[in-house]
Amino acid sequence: MKNEAKKLFRFLRTKPVPANTNEILALERTKLANERTLLSYIRSSLYLLLGGIGILQLKDFESIKWLGYVALAVCVIFLAVGIFRYVLLSRRLYKWNRILFVDTISEKVQKQADTQEKLQKEEAEA
Repeated sequence: MKNEAKKLFRFLRTKPVPANTNEILALERTKLANERTLLSYIRSSLYLLLGGIGILQLKDFESIKWLGYVALAVCVIFLAVGIFRYVLLSRRLYKWNRILFVDTISEKVQKQADTQEKLQKEEAEA
């Protein structure tokens, strides 16, 4: 049974599952959440842009034109804050990713994989 499993892993060319798989998956979820947050900032800024333009186009309400300009300014601020937060968290996640992927496979498993590769090469040569 063990030999069959070894053959299967050799055929699929897969590596053993890292010990810190939960942390790696948590980082991936955080990346996706970061992208969703950026998209919500963009969506909110677009709504403010449309609202500001709409208020500025109203001819009957000249007294609240200032509200349209405020909406346009807040739109730009929202977009800038969203992009800033996205870039900041992406950099932090990149650092954490590098830390987690350094020791994904223990040295023992790596040595076993190396010896298996050597044996396979020797078998192929013979």
